[in-house]
Amino acid sequence: MKTKLLISLLLVAGVLAACSEMNPHPMDMNLAVQSATTKADHEALAKHYEEAAKDLQLKVDEHKKLLSQYQSKSNIYGKQADSLIGHCRVLINAYEKAAEANLSMAAMHRQM
Repeated sequence: MKTKLLISLLLVAGVLAACSEMNPHPMDMNLAVQSATTKADHEALAKHYEEAAKDLQLKVDEHKKLLSQYQSKSNIYGKQADSLIGHCRVLINAYEKAAEANLSMAAMHRQM
């Protein structure tokens, strides 16, 4: 009985560890924005937003490659090809908008 309980607890702990975020956000953005008073504070926020935009642009590039593959080899993916193509287009659009928003925020903080 104790062995089963121990195994169950270990499995639950393993699942929780697997579901946890591996790369937590490095800064509390609400606090950082509210407490930004100096030029250096705003510069740090601008750099953060630019890094986020770069990460998002990498995702855009990755999904553009996938989109190209799904389009050129749609016969391999069968009925799912249209769904995969649509999914990539939606993600590309969302990531591009998010990257633009981050660059806009960076520009605003550079002006402060």
